[in-house]
Amino acid sequence: MAAAPVSLSGRFKGSFAYFTIKDRLPQILTRVIDTLHRHKNEFFEKHGEKGVEAEKRAISFLSKLRNELQTDKPMIPLNDELPDTPIWNQYLEYQRNVSNGNGQPSWFQSPWLYVECYMYRRIHEALIHNPPIDDFDPFMEAKIQSFFESQQAIIAVCTYLQELLKNIEDLNENQLKEEFFKLLQVSLWGNRCDLSISAGEDNSQKSSLLQSLNDFKSFILVDDMENLWSLLLNSKKRTTTKESITRVDMILDNAGFELITDLVLANFLSSSKLATEVHFHGKCIPWFVSDTTKHDFNWTLKQLQSANHMWMSRCGMNWEGNLKKGVWVYHDHMFWTLPHEFSSMAQVAPDLYAELQKSSVIIFKGDLNYRKLTGDRKWEFTVPFHQALNKFHPAPLCSIRTLKAEIQVGLKPGQGEQLATSESEWMINGKYGIIQFDASV
Repeated sequence: MAAAPVSLSGRFKGSFAYFTIKDRLPQILTRVIDTLHRHKNEFFEKHGEKGVEAEKRAISFLSKLRNELQTDKPMIPLNDELPDTPIWNQYLEYQRNVSNGNGQPSWFQSPWLYVECYMYRRIHEALIHNPPIDDFDPFMEAKIQSFFESQQAIIAVCTYLQELLKNIEDLNENQLKEEFFKLLQVSLWGNRCDLSISAGEDNSQKSSLLQSLNDFKSFILVDDMENLWSLLLNSKKRTTTKESITRVDMILDNAGFELITDLVLANFLSSSKLATEVHFHGKCIPWFVSDTTKHDFNWTLKQLQSANHMWMSRCGMNWEGNLKKGVWVYHDHMFWTLPHEFSSMAQVAPDLYAELQKSSVIIFKGDLNYRKLTGDRKWEFTVPFHQALNKFHPAPLCSIRTLKAEIQVGLKPGQGEQLATSESEWMINGKYGIIQFDASV
């Protein structure tokens, strides 16, 4: 097999990685600084002078970080006491070794995946160093706003689900498949609501997606829904005894509307008995602006339960119930907020890899997961998905994402080139999506 291609990086001027590091990441840092500044009074009310001093120190740390980024300074080791710190610093050492004497790893010269993850980890470091505001999530406000601005779309999808559940027992196999495909697509297009891509600007879902699915169908570049359906259906047919389990793992992406679409899909899988267990995996720390943490997950369920809309609150109660019964399980693991591609999970986080091996199928949501699945490299469009996974196969897996990064594999010959001719930004504007499956383990 040919060697893997080079990593996407800011050293390729004019690339999406370059513009992300040059423009988008400094904007995100500026927004975090502004958010801390705006909460100054709240920190004072809660913690007195100590809170204000901590806010000043965190802002100073972040301003310095922004300057390091903009002037392409070398990456420096992390300097906090968290359990993942040694792993991060080891990874920096590894990057120094792979640069083959080409100088220190720096913001524009190193792999994009690494520097982007590193920035979010350094934002967390700025807060960790500054108790009593060390548990402050600088992205929480934006996530909450996005949730409320997507209210109509949330009502539409919760209502659709509750109506569907009334007669789910009566659906024949074809009808069940049709509904599964619908909710998969809703979960796919829900992935457009990504606050890291809009640098924290409003990117909420205003209207119901269900009405638009037919219009969007032609924008799905890889459509492996049939394969996913066959796997779950065959597993359901085998699950006749109490002991058999069909376990679906969902590696979550954004909080807000996308999380709701993932929970709706999970509810359908549980209610139709296509899954006997659903395991959700979120982030341990605030990450990529809108990624789901345990706090976001719990906040969302509470928000739904207290909503003054019957079907929203019904969803919230049912989902809380599923967690209490153990039919649904929420996990977080520090590996998801490390810079490593997934092909090194078995070495770096053998416990997580072993957990995922229990799965019947793993659904990876969103762009960052796709970048980590494929190593975030300059692959040819036609390279098979299986090859790009580089031996990462804990279980059959499916990636569901809208394209917001210059990476895509598994396309038909000529498909990528044709898209590039008609639309120069097809890989980054979130207009196109994939539901890409790999069965091999």
